[in-house]
Amino acid sequence: MSEKNSRILKVIVLGDSGVGKTSLLKQYVDHSFAQHYKATVGVDFLTKTLKVAKRSVTVQLWDTAGQERFQSLGCSFFRGADGVILTYDVTNRDSLRSLEHWKDDFLIQSCPANPENFPTVVVGNKIDRSDRKVSLNSAEKFCLEHGNLPHFEVSAKEGINVDEAVQTLIEKAVNQLPEEEEFSFFTTQLDVKPRQSGILWKIFGNCPFF
Repeated sequence: MSEKNSRILKVIVLGDSGVGKTSLLKQYVDHSFAQHYKATVGVDFLTKTLKVAKRSVTVQLWDTAGQERFQSLGCSFFRGADGVILTYDVTNRDSLRSLEHWKDDFLIQSCPANPENFPTVVVGNKIDRSDRKVSLNSAEKFCLEHGNLPHFEVSAKEGINVDEAVQTLIEKAVNQLPEEEEFSFFTTQLDVKPRQSGILWKIFGNCPFF
C-alpha cells in the first residue's frame, strides 16, 4: 500500500517512563520486542500504513520519553493529534494515577474541538508479569470516571491484546476524520531525520519545543 495517497493519522502515546510505551508500539508495528530497548530520549515515532474503513491511512505513533521534563512539550508537540493512547504499567499503581495528569495536560495543550469525545484508549501493559499491583477493577473504575474510556490489558512482550488496543484507537480516530480533509505529512514543523531502519525516527534537542 502506497504512503503517497494515504491520509495521515497522528496518535500520541502518553504515560510515565518505564511503562513500556515504545515496546508497545514496536510490537504493534513490526511484532517485535526489545528486551533491553534504550529509553526514549526526546521523542520517537513509528509509522504504519494500513486500510481502515476503506481508507488508506498512514498512522504516526508518537512516543515521548515519559520523563517530567517532557510533560510540558506543549502545543508544538500535541497540535494536530487525532488520538491518544494513555499507557500505564499494571505492576505500578502510580503509573495509573499519573494518567489523569497526562490526559488533562494533553487536552489543555492540544485544545481539541470536542474534548469529551476525543479518541482515547487506556492501556495497561505488562500483564505477563507476576508482580501485579493494579487490579482490573481499579483500572476500569478510572476509565469510567474519566469518560467511560475503552480499556485494554496487554503484554508488549508476549503480544497479547496489543493489536486490538491500538486498532480500536485508530478506528475511533478514523471515524472522526472529515471525508475530504487534506492531510500534510507533518502536522507540526519539526526537524526530523530518519534512522537507517526506516521505521523508528528520533527527534533530538534542536526541536522548537525543547
